Amino acid sequence: MVPTDRLLAFAAMSFLLIVIPGPSVLFVIGRALAQGRRAALTTVVGNTMGAYVLVAAVALGIGAVVERSVLVFTALKLVGAAYLVYLGVRAWRQRRSLRAAFETEAPAYGGLRTLWEGFAVGVANPKTIVFFAAVLPQFVDRGQGHVVLQMLFLGLVFNVMALAFDSLWGLVAATARDWFARSPRRLSLIGGVGGLTMVGLGVTVAATGRKDP
Repeated sequence: MVPTDRLLAFAAMSFLLIVIPGPSVLFVIGRALAQGRRAALTTVVGNTMGAYVLVAAVALGIGAVVERSVLVFTALKLVGAAYLVYLGVRAWRQRRSLRAAFETEAPAYGGLRTLWEGFAVGVANPKTIVFFAAVLPQFVDRGQGHVVLQMLFLGLVFNVMALAFDSLWGLVAATARDWFARSPRRLSLIGGVGGLTMVGLGVTVAATGRKDP
């Protein structure tokens, strides 16, 4: 299947992306602060389902093309890297507006509505789309074949990690609302560090080469 060294490298890069507050995390946080733990965890499940739909789309839609074309791979990688840097710069510039995500009141919905909205946010998350399209193919061992299965497995690893960390974000937000709300500087720090980390991730993606057998 996927070699251990590539699996560990992918897990490390996934961790960097997952811990950065992006659209899905902010949505989970908003639900946690407005409606509590149950709504937050339901939203996380929906987000994860949406993200795995993206994994399947990438694996089935572009996996074969990327496997056969170094040009497509390189173009996709550079576009993805540039977009990650753009998102990082924007997150840094807008870091002080993160407070609004914590203060937004969301209307109370039932479990299915909450799950569906979480799914919609997950499947439309630009950060995740770029990561799966530009980064996921780099960690596939083409020499072992079964490219689609390797992508699906790596995507599963990503989503299991995302499920754990996004749930943690939601639980922390639900239990520490007053602590965050008392200090806008704490919120700005989260956005600033996340933006810089995303820029670094984009540079790493651009510098990573493809090892063909």
